[in-house]
Amino acid sequence: MGEFERLELYSKIQQAPPVKFKDLEAVVSSRIVRNQMQFEYHFDFLRVTGDTVLVPITIQIPNRQLSFLQKQGIASAAINLFGRITTLGGRIVQTFEDVIARDVPDTLLQQSLRGVSIYQKAIPLRSGLYRLDIVLKDVNSGNVGVVNTRLAVPRFEENQLSTSSLILADDIQRVASKDIAQGMFVLGDTKVRPKLHAEFAPQDKLGIFMQIYNLKVDDKTHKSDASIEYRITKDKDKEAQPVLKFDETSDKLGEHGEEIILERALTLGALPPGKYKLEIQVTDNLAKQTISPSAEFTVTAAPK
Repeated sequence: MGEFERLELYSKIQQAPPVKFKDLEAVVSSRIVRNQMQFEYHFDFLRVTGDTVLVPITIQIPNRQLSFLQKQGIASAAINLFGRITTLGGRIVQTFEDVIARDVPDTLLQQSLRGVSIYQKAIPLRSGLYRLDIVLKDVNSGNVGVVNTRLAVPRFEENQLSTSSLILADDIQRVASKDIAQGMFVLGDTKVRPKLHAEFAPQDKLGIFMQIYNLKVDDKTHKSDASIEYRITKDKDKEAQPVLKFDETSDKLGEHGEEIILERALTLGALPPGKYKLEIQVTDNLAKQTISPSAEFTVTAAPK
């Protein structure tokens, strides 16, 4: 292959895919819109390679924001979604499009309106600062919602103890081998559906997912030696005694080297309603390094 053919091929690879939702792309470009739909968004960060980070972008829409059409006993709603990631210089790095559809029996519509619809797209990006634009359009009503935000993708330094985002989830489970790294919410061989509000009922289980990177490996055993301590405290009180505390060591987590994956589901029934903080202290006993990522969550009152 000649030099010009290689340049042409590289140029084609770098091009963003053709856009289906031209009207939503126009909203991003014009940046003039009446924001008629409210929705939430969140992103997490997981290391892939030394210079690549997987960024799951999660979007959550209250079902009461959707327009349902009822036909033959089924209520249906559909949202066209367009997302675009650009550099600060305006170069398009990635675009993604999809349709979020909801179909519920008429008899369950009122109950469904109290819930949410959740969507996720995981995108690999290099470390750096980006702009993220998200546009949603309700197909039935024509209402549009827009988010323009800063997306700062961190760098995971070599030889320094670090972790992925600490993800609190309402659904965490292993997937079949054929589904590994496939579909929404799947991180490796685990389905992790984040709970954006981080609000859990007493009967719920608090799912915990986190990856630990750059643990020092013993030259003889080829294994790391880490201690992990989980602490839950109430109302952000740093001086308060933990209401729940337990430990585990890396040798209890199966095969591992310089990376460990934490996957847990905690029962919350013993915790009274209120706001809590989960802190996970990771200590590398070989490198003498410690890191303590944390996340806040709420236990709601049981329904009467």
